[in-house]
Amino acid sequence: MFSYRHAFHAGNHADVLKHFVQIQVLNYLNQKDVAYTYIDTHAGAGVYQLDSVQATKTAEFETGIAPLWERDDLPAPLAEYVNLVKGMNPSGKMRYYPGSPYCAEKVARDEDRIRLFELHPSDAKILDDNFNDLAKHEAAQGRRPQGRGKRVIVNKADGFLGVKALLPPPSRRGFVLCDPPYEDKQDYKKVTDMLGDALKRFPSGTYAVWYPVLQRIEARNFAERMKHLATGSWLNVTLTISTPTPDGIALHTSGMFLLNPPYTLEPVLKEVMPYLVKVLGRDSGAKFTLESGEVTTSKKGNAKRA
Repeated sequence: MFSYRHAFHAGNHADVLKHFVQIQVLNYLNQKDVAYTYIDTHAGAGVYQLDSVQATKTAEFETGIAPLWERDDLPAPLAEYVNLVKGMNPSGKMRYYPGSPYCAEKVARDEDRIRLFELHPSDAKILDDNFNDLAKHEAAQGRRPQGRGKRVIVNKADGFLGVKALLPPPSRRGFVLCDPPYEDKQDYKKVTDMLGDALKRFPSGTYAVWYPVLQRIEARNFAERMKHLATGSWLNVTLTISTPTPDGIALHTSGMFLLNPPYTLEPVLKEVMPYLVKVLGRDSGAKFTLESGEVTTSKKGNAKRA
């Protein structure tokens, strides 16, 4: 149950897609004065060392952040993400990579709330320690009072279940990021069950789900199943960096599926995705897909999918 450790995969092409989209959603929410709640159902350790034993064993960051590190032609939205990563590497050497909790902490404002769930006992402790250290550092710089207080709360708990108690958020503005490991085939069902319940509790929230595109039965048509959960608009983007291997094991494609995405996201993706294919692509099989739709309600109350 606790075999998955994201440290082996930190900074790979899937992380690039996931964290770039996450930052775009948070930036959109920042445009309005009203505070929001960010919820991370599978937060991980928060920060990863790219020179650690785990990271260097697989060196998956070579498929993602590494090729972007020294580029001087980054599209502006993508440059913001890369600069965030560089900000935690002041020496200029690519050593640390931020997980989604750290990205949220850097982009969200002081008044916004960050709620992090992590069930893995080791990663939950590292996550809590990382944020305690960050709070002390910020206090020393005079940025925020020492202690996380109500702004950031780390929960050693199952995010699939924990999210229920947080919806709807007090301000009725919120963003839920769901990024399970999918090692357990039940995770696919847990995602759709969670989203179905969450949309009943908080239909206007923004929900983003990262998912791998694999050969296993549970992964097939996963995005199609999520489309049928939509009560408003949806967006689905995938990034493929190489032709699938014959054994079907290596992760060559991943996607981000969003419910109620910002209207600004699709145009940004149209600009950035071709660039990611060009820079991260490893062979002629590299590509991206981008689709969106909206569920409308007729006068008789029947849902129609555009």
